[in-house]
Amino acid sequence: MNFEHFFRSELDGLHAEGRYRVFADLERQRGQFPKARRHTADGVKDVTVWCSNDYLGMGQHPKVIDAMKQAIDHCGAGAGGTRNISGTTHYHVLLEQELADLHGKESALLFTSGYVSNWAALGTLCSRIPGIIVFSDAGNHASMIEGIRHAKCERVIFKHNSVADLEAKLAAADPAAPKLVAFESVYSMDGDIAPIKEICDVAERYGAMTYLDEVHAVGMYGPRGGGIAEREGLMHRLTVIEGTLGKAFGVMGGYIAASAALCDYIRSFASGFIFTTALPPALAAGALASIRHLKESQVERFAHQERVRRLRSLLDRNGIPHMPNPSHIVPVIVGDAAKCKWISDLLLDNCNIYVQPINYPTVPKKTERLRITPTPLHSDGDIDHLVGALHQLWSRCALARAVA
Repeated sequence: MNFEHFFRSELDGLHAEGRYRVFADLERQRGQFPKARRHTADGVKDVTVWCSNDYLGMGQHPKVIDAMKQAIDHCGAGAGGTRNISGTTHYHVLLEQELADLHGKESALLFTSGYVSNWAALGTLCSRIPGIIVFSDAGNHASMIEGIRHAKCERVIFKHNSVADLEAKLAAADPAAPKLVAFESVYSMDGDIAPIKEICDVAERYGAMTYLDEVHAVGMYGPRGGGIAEREGLMHRLTVIEGTLGKAFGVMGGYIAASAALCDYIRSFASGFIFTTALPPALAAGALASIRHLKESQVERFAHQERVRRLRSLLDRNGIPHMPNPSHIVPVIVGDAAKCKWISDLLLDNCNIYVQPINYPTVPKKTERLRITPTPLHSDGDIDHLVGALHQLWSRCALARAVA
């Protein structure tokens, strides 16, 4: 087999479908977010970033940066190994205590990313509990799907956010089998929010554990940034809450929060935890500072929500179709992979606006979109410039307008 020919052929197929992904070479500038410098063959240009998951700009917050600098000065760069072999530092211990407190749980456990925390925790629980059946929302993230697949347990997919379908599938399952319901709070591509209370009601009726992914909600919702479950007073009803340190908290890493026994079980049996080098102390220190700040400050959350409202209002005024949802994610629907990529390229090259196209397989075909994530640091001028550019490109591409 000519392997190189195979690789090129597969990549050519992505180009033909308009799904080939090109990374923008960006250089974030301290104190300038959401502005960044873009490195191109023609030189360096200033751009405005509209697709960052650093939702609140905490990656640029002085408290976070200062905490990371102090940790480097105090501890050096790396953690020194896995958590089991010389890699546990006092910053890790403090951060896990802070996360447990954030979610009202006995304990928490750190991982190197949200992807790894889902993969390792679900993979371990669902492979080691004898006879377990996992009920997974059809819209779950790839990391959850991969963890469940890795477990090779019995799995049942229920319709996205459908409590009725979940109950029907739980009722049809072996009543003696242990069960786990896995779902998200905020779904990152459509921005819709799960009916957490109703899912907990059903899960409890059938004796099922609940596993909630809050990666797009932690820091963003609730009086202390504990997520949708905190906002709705439901954290105590969830067996496991999983989150990330790499989005609203602005740093890097993932975690679970649960009972002391469950966290210790994952710590002791999950290969994705045992054999992975620990997060550097500076990252743990930065996350710790970010969480502590957002537990006390509502300023960032209130400002963020106002920016989202203003952007949606201007999109409506200009007939730019976006998916209505109750979250901070603004999906602008294009519905064509090639046009979505073309609009993204024109925004970047001609308007200095960076927003990545979201195409299949991340979203279903014919629902291609620009996933826009406003932040508290986007100005009125930034929003006006973005909507004005979209208005012009919508006409240029002969795309349908939304009806007011």
